[in-house]
Amino acid sequence: MVDARAGRRGKLSAPGRRSTAAGRKRRTALTAYLLLLPAFAVLFTFQFLPAFEVIRLSLTDRLLLRPDSNFIGLDNFVRLWNDPRFWNSVRNTIYFVGVSVPIQTGLALVFAIALARRFRGVQFIRTVFFLPVVASLVAVSVVWDWIFHPRIGLLNEVLGWFGIPMQSWLQDPVLAMPSIILLVVWSGTGYYMVIYLAGVLDIPGEYYEAARIDGANRWQLFRNITWPMLAPVTYLILILQMINSFQVFTTVYVMTGGGPVRRTEVVVFYLYQRAFDSLEFGYASAISVALFAFLIILTIFQQQFIGRRVSYDR
Repeated sequence: MVDARAGRRGKLSAPGRRSTAAGRKRRTALTAYLLLLPAFAVLFTFQFLPAFEVIRLSLTDRLLLRPDSNFIGLDNFVRLWNDPRFWNSVRNTIYFVGVSVPIQTGLALVFAIALARRFRGVQFIRTVFFLPVVASLVAVSVVWDWIFHPRIGLLNEVLGWFGIPMQSWLQDPVLAMPSIILLVVWSGTGYYMVIYLAGVLDIPGEYYEAARIDGANRWQLFRNITWPMLAPVTYLILILQMINSFQVFTTVYVMTGGGPVRRTEVVVFYLYQRAFDSLEFGYASAISVALFAFLIILTIFQQQFIGRRVSYDR
């Protein structure tokens, strides 16, 4: 009789144990959400809320020095569609991205493979390659502005040793954008090199040993092992580069101011001019929304046509 009662008490206490476990899970989840709340508050205040405000402003005729504004619907976007300066900035931005992204990706990969080997001083060399990334882009732009100076610049001085005539790098409509691209590649390649370097060092050495036993040369090792294994890293780098390149601003602002003849006037610089020179906050917000929408579409395109071909299996 005692055992039967004890068994019944054990059976009756099973739901209680389940409810206690469920309550423990709820408390754990609540604790996790409470710990995430400060970070979410920061993101909402400084990221999401300003983004919603930009979308709202893009539908108004808001001016910087006029506190009130009128709702005008999609008029700013219609004006944007018919704005030749906007489309000129789009072409300049696409030119910048189309040249800088492949060069940066290629150089970062080459440097990462070269510095993945162990030899004396490799840590110092890696640090030297990464130093331009942590340097102030404004200070770097000022220094390179002097390097590109047509009369007293270091670059023309070095080229003069080889009999090459002086060039007006930042004043020449043809050379201005390549000059900016050269600076951006110099200052940003180290960042993507570090990402590639992590991917290269993560490849198991057994793959290379087996391939060498089979008689594979260096090119075959790269083509059949290194490059396929770095596909996820390359995909990540392409996304980061696309987003960062479409937002180029500092170097253009410091070195050329969008000139000469608007050959370096990129989208973000044109947005800045509309917002703080013409004081047209509503129109500048429309440019920002259009750029954001384009980056979203570009990211989805990369995910659909590139991301699906990336394999994460090893």
